Parts: sequence; structure tokens; C-alpha cells
Amino acid sequence: MSDWTSIAFGSIYFALDKLAEEQFVDKTAVEQDNKRPARSVYQINEKGREEFLRLLRESWRQVERQYFAVDICLFFQESLPLEEIKDYLQRRLAQLEGTLIYLNAHQQEALADQHAPRSAAAIFEHSRVHFQAELAWTRALLVQVERGEFQ
Repeated sequence: MSDWTSIAFGSIYFALDKLAEEQFVDKTAVEQDNKRPARSVYQINEKGREEFLRLLRESWRQVERQYFAVDICLFFQESLPLEEIKDYLQRRLAQLEGTLIYLNAHQQEALADQHAPRSAAAIFEHSRVHFQAELAWTRALLVQVERGEFQ
């Protein structure tokens, strides 16, 4: 899930405890294997199912506006030397290319798992399209910066 959500694996129990506190899930058991720490098991309840469906429907209706920190950088780009801006853009290109390489490899690995949901391919493709667009935009921006169109 870390490829397509901002949920950090380590924070899952905090979230589950919060859901239990709000009575959306019930703790059904506490398990312990050998010397490993105890593990709590939760189950969604009827109130939680209703809230889940409400949030799911609400999310389907939303079109999210994305805000990018790089746009703020671009707005204030005159505060830095041109060569430094070029260097940042080249590094950004390398990061985006690396992210796409990782995404492609991880998609193949994830989709090979028989338990992967059928929607996983569409989720990976959604990320890929966004990263490809960001890559194309960054390449075009670097060309403009190199031409001196912003300074």
C-alpha cells in the first residue's frame, strides 16, 4: 500500500487504536508469537462499515487539486543562481526517472502475487501517468530555464 497511499506501516496501530476509540472497529484478540511483541487483532464493526462506505462514496465524488512544492520554487527561482536551478531540475529528472523505473519493477512484482486486487494495475497506471507527466513537464521546464526564459 505504500506505493499508493501515505499510510506508513509503523503508524497502522495508532490508526487502529484511534478507530477503536471512535468505535469503528473492535479489538477481537491479542496474539503473541514466541518472543515477538504482542499483536492486536481488530475487526470492523457495523458503525465502522457505515463510516467506511460514507467516506468511500465521498472520495469517489472528489476531484483533488494537487499543489506542488516545486511550483513555489519556480515562483521564487530568481532568488537563486541559474546554474543552481538547472542542477535542481536535472536532479529532479533523475529522481523522476528512478521513480518510474522502481514503479515498473514493483508493479510486475506486485501483480505477480495472486492475492493482488484486480484494481492494482489501474492504481499503478494512475501513478505512472502522473510521474510521466511530471517528467515531461520537468524536461520542458529545464529547456526553458536553459534558454534563459525565466531570468
